[in-house]
Amino acid sequence: MATQTTASCTGSTLLQPISEIINLPLDQVNFVACQLFALLMAVWFRVYLHPSKTSPFIRHVVATLLGFYLALFCFGWYSLHFLVQSGLSYGVMVFAGLEHMHKYCFIVTLGYLILCQITRVYVFDYGMYSADFTGPMMVITQKITCMAFEIHDGLTKREEQMSPSQQYLAIRRMPSLLEYLSYNCNFMGILAGPTCSYNDYMGFIEGTCYELRHLENANGKENGKYKQSEPSPKNDVISKLCTCAISLAIYLSLCKLIPVERAIDDDFVSSTPFHLQVIYLYVAMLALRPKYYFVWTLADAINNAAGFGFNGYNKDGSPRWDLISNLRILDIEFATSFKMFLDNWNIQTALWLKRVCYERCPINPTAATFLLSAMWHGVYPGYFLTFLTGIAMTMAARSIRHNIRPYFLVSDTYKFIYDVITWVGTQVAISYTVVPFVLLAVGPSLKFYRSWYFCLHLLCLLVVFALPAKRRHPQAKGQQDNLQVNQADYNRSHSTTDNNCNQKDKTT
Repeated sequence: MATQTTASCTGSTLLQPISEIINLPLDQVNFVACQLFALLMAVWFRVYLHPSKTSPFIRHVVATLLGFYLALFCFGWYSLHFLVQSGLSYGVMVFAGLEHMHKYCFIVTLGYLILCQITRVYVFDYGMYSADFTGPMMVITQKITCMAFEIHDGLTKREEQMSPSQQYLAIRRMPSLLEYLSYNCNFMGILAGPTCSYNDYMGFIEGTCYELRHLENANGKENGKYKQSEPSPKNDVISKLCTCAISLAIYLSLCKLIPVERAIDDDFVSSTPFHLQVIYLYVAMLALRPKYYFVWTLADAINNAAGFGFNGYNKDGSPRWDLISNLRILDIEFATSFKMFLDNWNIQTALWLKRVCYERCPINPTAATFLLSAMWHGVYPGYFLTFLTGIAMTMAARSIRHNIRPYFLVSDTYKFIYDVITWVGTQVAISYTVVPFVLLAVGPSLKFYRSWYFCLHLLCLLVVFALPAKRRHPQAKGQQDNLQVNQADYNRSHSTTDNNCNQKDKTT
């Protein structure tokens, strides 16, 4: 197996013997090895190139060069696409007028990504679904487009024209080429992200992301302990590495035992009762998720080990290192709504979609956001089927929550029953929705939906047309408003990137 995948790996073949021994594709072995090397370099970067010892210029140079080295090791000459995409976009930022620069930059950056994805899928290898060079380009696309919009906000808009989060994220001067490349291609996030805001990254490089947080603890009271010492990420890094090890073990143990493809096997469909098919689909999708848990948690641990990701203190005074975390595993597995699942899955991508599309699109922002997400993910038809289904699921879930949930809030028992029912419904709906995302092609995806008689599609349409957009009973309006306020508070407390070290002062 490893030998067969060598041809599809354009990076270094130094680890080919290890790939053959453990029977995993060479590109995946290279990816994991580079991430582990990045973890060691992150510790070294934090200790020996600390902002108190080294200038921002040196930190930028080292972070960028290490990032380019990892990219070359993993992807070979294909990593030049990272520079081409970044260079084209920077040229647009510099030479295009500020009024429309962000739009041109968005089109050029996303267009180049889609062109590379089309080439990779339809010219080289349609079925190659592992560590490929367009993965890092997806993260770079997020960073470049976010930066373009933030520069546009900072240089063309007045304070009153922006929301509090946009005011904080706004970039007040054009970044230098070194700062730009360091932000896009640093060794901590070149392979797996996560996306972060430019201002947060500059605060990390310059060592200013701890200062205001040292002045007060979570209760707003002065605490000399935090004034004197910089918070250590050691405990959080160790915890996240343990999560990585467990996730990887679960994935390698179960992914081949419970393949999603079996859900469309004719013998399985004809001989298995429908309720067991539902359970199998849920378990198969459950076995796939640890792969993403491993990749994103390891990327988060690398950033934390370098000193990036500090997000204030918990109520007990312990430091929080979740500024750029990409997922919350327990909230995902116990999500009781479609929205709650999406809010805790690939968090930084959701924030990117919100900032560049949902908050700025004047026409049907929900549909536009799902469409952009599909285009960004790639050109496999299954992606578009998944996100089109996701639009219907989101609209139906919203109607159910607005119209039915208030009736279950009369007692804790009723609310518990509602939570159990919606948890089951959410897990089944998510599994049903993402099947095309895994199968990739149109034929197998439609075969699966036909075997389920498109039941959830039809149910979503029925719910959307049967239930009103607003609740029928106005007497519950006050109660629902309180729920919305609580949900908004929840979102604000968990939107980690929007709440950096000095966000509290700005939003107050």
